[in-house]
Amino acid sequence: MKGVDVQLTAENFVVEEGIDQHYEVLKELGDCHASLGNHDRARHCYEEAALLAPDKSGPAVGLGVIGLQTGCTELAEQAFRRAIAIEPGCAEGYGGLAMVYQHRQDYAGAFDLYLACLDKDADNLVALLGLFQTSCQMGSFAKVIQYLNVYLDRHPGDVSVLFCLATLYARDGRYGEATDALETILVLEPENVEAAALLDDVRRRQAATGAEVMSP
Repeated sequence: MKGVDVQLTAENFVVEEGIDQHYEVLKELGDCHASLGNHDRARHCYEEAALLAPDKSGPAVGLGVIGLQTGCTELAEQAFRRAIAIEPGCAEGYGGLAMVYQHRQDYAGAFDLYLACLDKDADNLVALLGLFQTSCQMGSFAKVIQYLNVYLDRHPGDVSVLFCLATLYARDGRYGEATDALETILVLEPENVEAAALLDDVRRRQAATGAEVMSP
């Protein structure tokens, strides 16, 4: 019996391994087709992958992305919610759902969902930039500044995130910190015109603020 048990276990392992490989191929094909705009082919691949691995959230996320790309936000929302139901820790599901809310101009809802995404994946750059955009719409900067700094601790040379951080510091009247971030950008990219222009603006505002403080 032991020999039979070992044989059955080995056969089951081979079958499971084959299914996993087939799933990965279908998922990658779906991602490739989606990036090329071949939505029907991508959808087919994701649906086949979901049948092979109903416990994985990847195909649902892929279907949600197709929904966003084609402007079908209701289908996108359903797919992203399904991804979260399958895997509650699915950062991409929360990030995709946040994009749906942002598209509908529900900035408060999008903000909370981007935060949920970043709580699960602090390195998710799409969610980080989405959080920046919604914070600018809402005029609420404290939380996004915190997450931008957490990201920059691990990716100190990311110029796009540094620029977002400098912009928020400037809007919040934190001119010294804005200057530091912009000067860092210009060390990394001396020809960065946007950073140089914002730095000039920040210095003007800082000088004007200093003059107001010193006036009797």
